[in-house]
Amino acid sequence: MSGVSPAAAAAVAGISESELATLEAAGTIPEKINLPELGKILGLHPQKLAALASGWLPSPKKLSGWRELRMFTTRSDELAVNCYLVWDSATRGAALFDTGLDARPILETIAAGGLVLKHIFITHSHWDHVEALPAIRAAFPNAQLHSGSPNVPVNQRNLPDKIVRLGELSISHRATPGHAVDGVTYLVSHWPQSAPAVAFVGDAIFAGSIGRGNQSWEVARQKVREEILSLPLETLICPGHGPMTTVAEEVESNPFF
Repeated sequence: MSGVSPAAAAAVAGISESELATLEAAGTIPEKINLPELGKILGLHPQKLAALASGWLPSPKKLSGWRELRMFTTRSDELAVNCYLVWDSATRGAALFDTGLDARPILETIAAGGLVLKHIFITHSHWDHVEALPAIRAAFPNAQLHSGSPNVPVNQRNLPDKIVRLGELSISHRATPGHAVDGVTYLVSHWPQSAPAVAFVGDAIFAGSIGRGNQSWEVARQKVREEILSLPLETLICPGHGPMTTVAEEVESNPFF
């Protein structure tokens, strides 16, 4: 992202290039490392980077305030990916945000709850987020697909200013490219009992990190700053990988900002 060579980064950190390579590959932090100086040269907030290296994590999230929200984490080898199901308690209509790698736990939850899948929202079209899409669509062929991908028919994309209603819930979207050209963040609001809004962000941002800037690192950071971190501080962030977090926690602790 920064264009800094491994040799230059290792030098300011006071470690060898091999130690830096091990840090990047395995997360093993050398006993003596100058994290503040490393953060400066890489364009990361020095104090936030040091806190992250010391074990910072967002607080555990209790979903009692969002009773109609479930997270599914499916795995393949060393990869774990999240997807999310929400529903309206009155109508039993449901919406799925990404599909993960395995449709079975999603379909089992839908069946057990007497739900009907009305909408499928895709944050971006990378394989790990859509691997189970064929199985989901086979089970619910009438569910409307929403995606920013140019491979999806125009009338099924989530176009600007379009609001999708799911009973009392309101679902809007914000373009968050950078990691993926078709990156979209979906915002679900008007939860029962006035629970905070929930942002399904895909790989735009993670707890303490961001997604790789495959399209553009600068665009990735800009869009997260403008479209996600500008949301109310209490907004729940549901990422494609890792734990749930909040806007407040990322503003306070994410070293990319």
